[in-house]
Amino acid sequence: MAHAIPAKLSETIRQNPTGLIARAVTFATAAHTGQKRKSGEPYIIHPLAVGETLLGWGLDEATIAAGILHDTVEDTDATIERITDEFGVDVAFLVNGVTKISKIKYRGAAAQVENLRKMILALSADIRVVFIKLADRLHNMQTLSAVPPQKQKRIAAETDEIYAPLAYRLGMHHVSGDLQDLAFPYLHPKEYSWLKKTLPAQYEERLRYLESFKPHVESLLQENDIRDFTINFRAKRYSSLYRKMIGHDMDISTIYDLIAMRIIVDSTASCYGVLGILHAHYPPLPGRIKDYIAMPKPNGYRSLHTTVIGPNHQIIEFQIRTRQMHEENENGIAAHWLYKQRQQGSRSAHPHLIAKELTWVQQLKQWQAQIESGKNPDEILDTMKIEFFKDRIFAITPTGDVIDLPYGSTPVDFAYHIHTELGNSCVAAKVNDRFVPLDHQISSGDLVEILTQKNKMPSEDWLEFVKTASARDRIRGALRSKETALTKKHRPQKMEFKLSVISRVGLLKDITAIIARSHINIIDVTSIGATTGAFNIIKIVCELSDAEKAQKIALKLRKLKEIREITFHLTK
Repeated sequence: MAHAIPAKLSETIRQNPTGLIARAVTFATAAHTGQKRKSGEPYIIHPLAVGETLLGWGLDEATIAAGILHDTVEDTDATIERITDEFGVDVAFLVNGVTKISKIKYRGAAAQVENLRKMILALSADIRVVFIKLADRLHNMQTLSAVPPQKQKRIAAETDEIYAPLAYRLGMHHVSGDLQDLAFPYLHPKEYSWLKKTLPAQYEERLRYLESFKPHVESLLQENDIRDFTINFRAKRYSSLYRKMIGHDMDISTIYDLIAMRIIVDSTASCYGVLGILHAHYPPLPGRIKDYIAMPKPNGYRSLHTTVIGPNHQIIEFQIRTRQMHEENENGIAAHWLYKQRQQGSRSAHPHLIAKELTWVQQLKQWQAQIESGKNPDEILDTMKIEFFKDRIFAITPTGDVIDLPYGSTPVDFAYHIHTELGNSCVAAKVNDRFVPLDHQISSGDLVEILTQKNKMPSEDWLEFVKTASARDRIRGALRSKETALTKKHRPQKMEFKLSVISRVGLLKDITAIIARSHINIIDVTSIGATTGAFNIIKIVCELSDAEKAQKIALKLRKLKEIREITFHLTK
């Protein structure tokens, strides 16, 4: 067993051989005995890789243990009850959350992407579940070549459109970029092949230039009393480079940040000091200075960016940030926990610095993460909960679409959200393949199927339990239509318009077009009168009983200069 355990996990087990992580490794190894991955490797390699990643992100013991155990309930004989008995409620809660998310499959419907992301978060209920799922997806993508081609494309698309954006919005830029890069060859194989052939020479040339330029920058900073700094290089990822090149007519020479020089310093003041030093010696390009320290990106990213003209008129992009900013930019909220643990001087300390508020704003397009120190360890788990979806539920249609509804919604709300006719004709519902009453409250993750009957109308009783205003309005509308239908035969339903006009070519076409734009069906048209140039009488009979609407149509018709007089009346 020992040879399969990655380095960081192995060291953790050596330091605490009876701890939660060590016990999780032993349990998972036994549970997955005999199981193989598609590649033919022992299955245990995957959960151990997930645990190693979570350990590298600086997460707490419970999260790392849950990451190691995340497939045991779904893929082995282990039950969630046994996980609870062996490892406690916290670990079992996290494992159960990952198990729920694993049932979600992306079907390629672009309109459903945001709802899928929201659903993943709603089902997670604890942000650590998302971390485990991201670590799980990262290793699955690294070994995707062993999966059948058709499945490769679906998993790559799901990764690119669901999980990479989730990581980005959590501020985990490095993870997001890795996921996009891993998905890129499967989604765009021809483009990837072209870039692989074209880029190495370009990268090598840029890297040689920056390596030769680096000593000048180091000397410059030291001469200006910037002492504690690190300089490294960040090559643009294939996936992000391809997206950028699309907007530049696939011309690599116009991409200035093919490789950026990153300067990491000890304080925010030093960031601005470095920016001033660079600009004093190398002219900045107008419009290319971005201050993400004063105004961070919505997901919390902080850094100074500037593009300057270096020696030999070469364009160079610099990114300037502190060490804390760098860790948070790379690993997002996970880095906050690691940072606090270092402050406390203990790698094994329970994380007291967590995301205070994680709110998806403007239909899931922005994250705001505010950080605070927890005072009471007993309160920490509650603060990790994802509260901003507590008033929403996310149900799944039989075709895999995700429906976003208010908490407390019923199958009737679900049906009307999809289509009015589906709601009107609803007679029964199945939730997770079991029949339920129509007033049953749906939970997040439920698979809902609506059974219908032709020519069925909604019941007035539904108004007592539906949750959504749209369902209520449509039920009332259908009930009014029902009442109207009962009395329809007793009321005249035709309106006759009588127009006195000066005839011209195309006039009748103009008149009928005005009526048609009002969504009125014309039953009959009769023209009586003289030839062009003299007065004609045009009679038009329409399916219309509303005198107010008839008056509005008459006003529109009067705008035609050839019409001299209009009258209308109901007729049978």
